Amino acid sequence: MQETINIENTEIVRNYRELLQISYQTLSEADKILIRKAFDLAVDAHNGQRRKTGDPYVFHPISVAKIVAEQIGMDATSIASALLHDVVEDTKYSLNDITEMMGPSVSKIVDGLTKISHLKKDKDISLQAENFRKMLLTLNDDVRVIIIKIADRLHNMQTIDVMPEHKRIKIASETLYIYAPLAHRIGLYNIKTELEDLSLKCKDPNKYNLIKSSLEQTLRHQEKYIVEFSEFISEALEKKRIRCTIKGRTKSIYSIYKKMVSKNIEFNEVYDKFAIRVVYKSSLKNEKLFAWNVYSIITDHFTPNPSRLRDWISAPKSNGYEALHITVMGPQNKWVEVQIRSQRMHEVAEKGYAAHYKYKHGNQTEIGIDDWLNKLHEVLQNKTGNAVDFVEEFKLNLYADEIYVFTPEGDIKSLPQGSTALDFAFAVHTEIGKKTRGVRVNGKLVPLNQKLSNGQTVEILTSEHAKPSQNWLDYVVTSRARSRIRYFLRQERNQMVALGKEILRRKFRQIKIPVNDRSLLSMIRYFELNSVQDLYYKIGINVIDNKRFKEFVIAYNNSFINFLKKKLTPARKRVVNIPKSTQYVLVFGSKNESFDYKLSSCCNPIPGDDVFGFVSKSEGIKVHSMECPNSIALNSQYAYRIIKASWVDSASEEFKTSLKISGIDNKGLVNEITKLTLGFSGVNLNKIEFSAEGEFFNGQIDLSLNGKETLETLIKSLKKIEGIDKIVRN
Repeated sequence: MQETINIENTEIVRNYRELLQISYQTLSEADKILIRKAFDLAVDAHNGQRRKTGDPYVFHPISVAKIVAEQIGMDATSIASALLHDVVEDTKYSLNDITEMMGPSVSKIVDGLTKISHLKKDKDISLQAENFRKMLLTLNDDVRVIIIKIADRLHNMQTIDVMPEHKRIKIASETLYIYAPLAHRIGLYNIKTELEDLSLKCKDPNKYNLIKSSLEQTLRHQEKYIVEFSEFISEALEKKRIRCTIKGRTKSIYSIYKKMVSKNIEFNEVYDKFAIRVVYKSSLKNEKLFAWNVYSIITDHFTPNPSRLRDWISAPKSNGYEALHITVMGPQNKWVEVQIRSQRMHEVAEKGYAAHYKYKHGNQTEIGIDDWLNKLHEVLQNKTGNAVDFVEEFKLNLYADEIYVFTPEGDIKSLPQGSTALDFAFAVHTEIGKKTRGVRVNGKLVPLNQKLSNGQTVEILTSEHAKPSQNWLDYVVTSRARSRIRYFLRQERNQMVALGKEILRRKFRQIKIPVNDRSLLSMIRYFELNSVQDLYYKIGINVIDNKRFKEFVIAYNNSFINFLKKKLTPARKRVVNIPKSTQYVLVFGSKNESFDYKLSSCCNPIPGDDVFGFVSKSEGIKVHSMECPNSIALNSQYAYRIIKASWVDSASEEFKTSLKISGIDNKGLVNEITKLTLGFSGVNLNKIEFSAEGEFFNGQIDLSLNGKETLETLIKSLKKIEGIDKIVRN
């Protein structure tokens, strides 16, 4: 036992020394003293604690600190905070102890990293959503909180194999739902990729391993292709005295998986599995010139696709990413994406936030992350409301591609792709957004919900009499615009509620009806409202006018007793009848129990699909496919309502599904599809619809069948019919 402890202590010391050696930042003596204090405190605090892997617990904070120091490249304060991120939650030390021993900067970050452990997991609260909200609110004060939290999640994902399956799926879903998008938004692309791949490994290990092994088999071909590509341009680059390295960047396993699922294609049908990256050496002054020189040389040798040019050097992404992306017809007549970036740009892309500050000098313009935090400020000020709604609002544009539009003065504004003219108005300024009366795009008047495109010039027309309305929420996609519109509508509603309350008080006093629970409840039920606030609001906006009020008074004063009694009878609770299956084909929980259930309409799972049960509030157990669009959000936010589900026997029962089919219209195609489907064992054709436009067709067939294997075999057979390009399960 003592020998094991000695070995572990030696390993802890070795990891500490390695932490100082691998730091991306240059550490001063004061920095090293701060990190040593944090290290000693972490070792003492976690003494005797062990992880589920069996290792001493302190290995975890040290590993997180190493990710923060090397992969992300943060400062000494961040490294110290990473070492202490679990101390307040899991040990005898309090936040006050951290403040006294480590100072206010470290203490503030550790506080932001401490989970909310006292919240109850009741039916209306998502504990994880509350944790997300706390993180995001702290982000407004110090972005290092979120960066360390991402590093913490990365190490947890790297060591997740020891967890039970249901916990792995919950943690992986949370990772895909919030942590990977955050890493992407902050510019930590390598960490984002690893988080996504590790999450897929948890959620669907078979698909992960299949794609991973398939990629490994293509590596030799990829390397050969890069050599062939380099041979064409290396001589021209040398003549221009441009020193650069050319290498491949393999597409992530998760991004390939997403493409396979969204397009319903096999691995060998994914063509853009890797990109070529050209990283050149240059001074800051000549970066842009060298980038376009490299672009010119490449396009001299290979034909570019002009619609695929992405210039993020002239207009960097809002997270600071800079590069030229072009797609060219490369060797062997294959389209290939080429990323052109300087060493500085490459380092910023790899390290994100930390490298931004390493290269920031003097009066240089603010980096993307600062701009983003400024935009985020107003959204985060809106701290009220449901935690899940708050997180959803925040997530709206984490992953969105960006467009760049101009003000009439020539200032450039970046917005998520899909943003509308009204989003632009709120991006300029909240007060301008609130007073928007109309919008001109490139000199022409357009609707407020007009979607914007790259390069457009947008002019906002305002009026002192204009104000947001409820339907404005349907016109915007950015969280900033949504939060400000909702804030205004809530303020306006509160004013109307106060006005309605005063009007009702005066009216009741005039007719000598007391304002009490009985009279208010009678009025709420008479007008079929949900609360007294709704009643005051309807009166305030004059929906309940004098005529309707008099009708209520007559009823209240027993002129229509029977009618009033009916109105005052408490509403019966809605009962949902869950139809019983003729045979239990699904079992739930660790004991494989049988319960009534419904198959969710959002994904229409069939036997053979990987599924889970979700305990809904009003409809019992809803069964979803693991690949359901709502799967990640449900597992992330409501893990305590998720129950394990699996198919046990599906041979004797039919399930319904549908296939969307598209391709080139050939004579007799519909007849071939119909004939094949009708003759297919275990499949019934319920409905078939096809429409043609020019040379192309779109159609849908509705089927009844007995399981996933039958469906997959049918799809493979249909794909062999000449003219069919794509088949997607609806």
